[in-house]
Amino acid sequence: MTAQQVFLSKLSDWVNKPLQVWRREILPVLANLRLAIVLLLVIAVSSISGTVIEQGESLAFYQKNYPEHPALFGFLTWKVIALLGLDHVYRTWWFLAILLLFGSSLIACTFTRQLPNLKSAQRWSYYQSPKQFKNLALSAEIETGSLETIKSLLLKRRYRIFEEDHKLYARKGLIGRIGPIIVHASMILILIGSLIGSFTGFIAQEIVPSGETFQVKRIIDAGAFAESQIPKDWSVRVNRFWIDYTPEGTIDQFYSDLSVLDNSGSEVDRQTIHVNQPLKYRGVTFYQADWGIAGIRVRINKSPVLQLPMAELDTGGKGRIWGTWIPTKPDLSAGVSLLARDLQGTLLLYDNQGQLVSTLRPGMSTQVNGVTLFVDEVVGSTGLQIKADPGIPMVYLGFGLLMVSVLMSYASHSQIWVLEADNRLYLGGKTNRAKVVFEREVIGILDEIKP
Repeated sequence: MTAQQVFLSKLSDWVNKPLQVWRREILPVLANLRLAIVLLLVIAVSSISGTVIEQGESLAFYQKNYPEHPALFGFLTWKVIALLGLDHVYRTWWFLAILLLFGSSLIACTFTRQLPNLKSAQRWSYYQSPKQFKNLALSAEIETGSLETIKSLLLKRRYRIFEEDHKLYARKGLIGRIGPIIVHASMILILIGSLIGSFTGFIAQEIVPSGETFQVKRIIDAGAFAESQIPKDWSVRVNRFWIDYTPEGTIDQFYSDLSVLDNSGSEVDRQTIHVNQPLKYRGVTFYQADWGIAGIRVRINKSPVLQLPMAELDTGGKGRIWGTWIPTKPDLSAGVSLLARDLQGTLLLYDNQGQLVSTLRPGMSTQVNGVTLFVDEVVGSTGLQIKADPGIPMVYLGFGLLMVSVLMSYASHSQIWVLEADNRLYLGGKTNRAKVVFEREVIGILDEIKP
C-alpha cells in the first residue's frame, strides 16, 4: 500500500469508529423504552413541582413561606428551592437538559424502531403454496367459492386489494402503523415549543393607575433570548379601571379598558379585559390579575383638585387596606389620615391621635380641622400579568397532532392472503391488535362464502 492509501485507510477508521460507537452503544440506549419512561416521569414530577411551588417570586417570599424550621415535608426549604432552581423550574439547566434528552430518545426510537416497523408493514408478497398458510394462526381451506367472491367481500370491509393470477393479498389499517410515528413527532413538537418558550418567553407584572400609559418594564422571569420579545416600539394606556360588585358588596368582576399605542401615541388597538378575557397584541398577552388603590383626588375648601398617592398597609393577613395622609394646613402642621378598603366603600378619617373623626364616601364632603374636605374620587390601579411565549403555537400544534395520532394508533393493521390451487381456496390472515374482532371478521367472510 502506498502512503496515501495508508493515510486514507486510517482516516476512514478514525471517522467510522465514532459512528460505530454511536450506532452500537449510544443509539440503542437512547432508544430504550425504559429510559424514555423514566425521563417522562422525571419531567412529570418536575412539572408538578413547578405547579405546586410558586414561580418567579422574590427570595424573601420563599424565606417566609418555606422556612428551615419546620421544613415542608421534612426537607423542602427556601435553601433547597434556591439551590435546585425550583422557583423557576421550567428555565433551569437541568430541566432543559432532561427535555433535550427525552427528545433525543424519541427521535432515536422513531428511526430505529417505528420507521423500520412501518417499512416492514409495507413490504408483502403473495403466498405461493398451501403450506405457507400453516404458519398463520388463523387460516382455512375452502372447497367452494371463488377469488372474485372473496374480493367483493373484502372490498365491502374496506380492504385494499392486490391481485395476481390466482393469488390475492388484502390489507387495511396501515394508518395504525403510522400513528406511533406521529405520536413521537407530536411529542417532539411539544418539546421544541417548550424549549422555544423557555429561551425566548418572559413574564412581567405591572400595577398601573387609571389614566396612565406604561411600557413593559417589571420583568419577573425571562429566557436567555427574551429581549427581542419585550415590547419597545409600543405602549399601553389604562383608560379606565373599575370593579363590579354584587348586591352583598363583594367583588363580582374587575375590568380594565386598555389601549395599545404606537410610538407616535396613536391608538392601534383597544379592548376591555377581565379575568379569563385577556388582551393579545403582537404575541404579548395582558391578563387581568389584580387590583389596588393608586390614590385619591380631594379638594380642601376652594383649592384645586389634589391627587394624593395611597399605599397598601400591612394588616397581618387580615384584609387589604390602603392609606394616605391629607394635610389640612398649608404648612403641613396638621392633617388627617384616610383609610380605604375598596373603590366605593366608606372612607375613614383619623386625627393625629388615632381617633376616628369622620366617615364619608367618594363624592361627599366633611368638616375636619376647621376646613371642608371634599373627596372627589378614589383612583384605582389595575394589576396586569404580562406574558409572551413564542413556543405556544407549536405546543398547541403538537397536542392537536397527539390527540389525532393516539386515535390513529388504535387502528388494527390486518392482512389477508388468499390462494386458489387444486380447485380449492386457501385463506389466512393476521393482525397486530384486536385479534378477537379480526377473527370474527374472517369467520364472517367464511360464513358468507359457504353455501
